[in-house]
Amino acid sequence: MKLREVAAILGAAFISGEEQADMEIVSVCASDLMSDVLAFSSPRVLLLTGLTNVQSIMTADVADVAAVAYVRGKRPENGTVELAKQKGIPVLACDLAMFEACGRMFAGGLLPGSSVEESQ
Repeated sequence: MKLREVAAILGAAFISGEEQADMEIVSVCASDLMSDVLAFSSPRVLLLTGLTNVQSIMTADVADVAAVAYVRGKRPENGTVELAKQKGIPVLACDLAMFEACGRMFAGGLLPGSSVEESQ
């Protein structure tokens, strides 16, 4: 699914990176805990989060996240947007609750982009 299709499904606006709207997205990770993103996300996922500070973009960069979509009507701080531009990470924002955003992405055919190994 193209990032522009993701934006349409979420009713999201591009904050930055609209020139990358044809980027292919195949999976989604949702978390406000950046340590979970680092530990469990797959490369090149769409990250859904409510954490709008620079930590979300720094984590996205380290975890090789394709794009970040902020949920719950939250909008990133100016420094966050500037860092995303420097790192080449598209940023979107929508008004949906994280639960609904995940449901829409799943219904649209995107796979979970995180894995938790079962402990024995």
